[in-house]
Amino acid sequence: MQVSQEDRITPQEKRGGASALTIAIVVILLILAAGAYYFFDSKETQPEPEQPTAVTLPEIIPEQPLPTDANLPEPEVEPVPEPVVEPPVAQVTTPQVEPIPTLADSDSYVKAKTLDVANGMKIDPILVEKDIIRHFVVFVDNIAQGELARKVSPLKAPNSQFTVSDMSNKTYLNPDSYHRYDLYADFISNLDEQQLVATYEQLTPLLNQAFDELGYSHGSFNERMIDAIDVVLAAPIIEQAIELNSVSVNYKFVDPQLESLPNAQKLMIRMGPENSKKVKIALRKLKKQLQE
Repeated sequence: MQVSQEDRITPQEKRGGASALTIAIVVILLILAAGAYYFFDSKETQPEPEQPTAVTLPEIIPEQPLPTDANLPEPEVEPVPEPVVEPPVAQVTTPQVEPIPTLADSDSYVKAKTLDVANGMKIDPILVEKDIIRHFVVFVDNIAQGELARKVSPLKAPNSQFTVSDMSNKTYLNPDSYHRYDLYADFISNLDEQQLVATYEQLTPLLNQAFDELGYSHGSFNERMIDAIDVVLAAPIIEQAIELNSVSVNYKFVDPQLESLPNAQKLMIRMGPENSKKVKIALRKLKKQLQE
């Protein structure tokens, strides 16, 4: 499609726009009109002689008395415009990101995070005081292998003693012993999994650093965490009475299948069926969050 010269826009017109072009045209028209008026009004013609005309005097109007102050009209008062109040500008604040301490100085930080996740539960007595992150990583790594590293558990052992019941010349695990783990099971089952995962992500740099200290050349702590959860989830739920054998100062399961279970799963059995169910429900939710 060809564009005629009349349709083209010159660079000057582009810069000025329509309003500037209109003003320029009006100014040019006014100049031309003034020039034409001057040209036609300045023709060299001789003026005709003026004829004398009669003059009529105006009628004399009697003087009127000056108005007094009482008769003066009240001055009009212009309304004062109300001040325009600008709406307050909302202050945008950038959320402060809490700095993460070094692994060596992380105990108070991790304890505070753990208490936040606990949502008011009194778990202070069962928390270890020193090297919480390192203990937790080593403990999880051992559970992933089916073992219990009691010396590095991030939680202290129950205060109450393990008890048994003797019936018909047989020894059974006393169901009252299950309640030793109520606080632990309730703590885990009452956790908000989303809040827990958020806290877990905040602590991930510290967990990875502690995991690297173990000298693993492959995998990640998150993978080890999921392995540990799978081991615990595989523990059986025993509803009936559990017979025990007394060997020295320890007790063993009479059932060889139970006795052959990894120690981490044996711990789940000693927690009792109700506590085990609570823990498993919580761990399934946590695993789902970790895998998303």
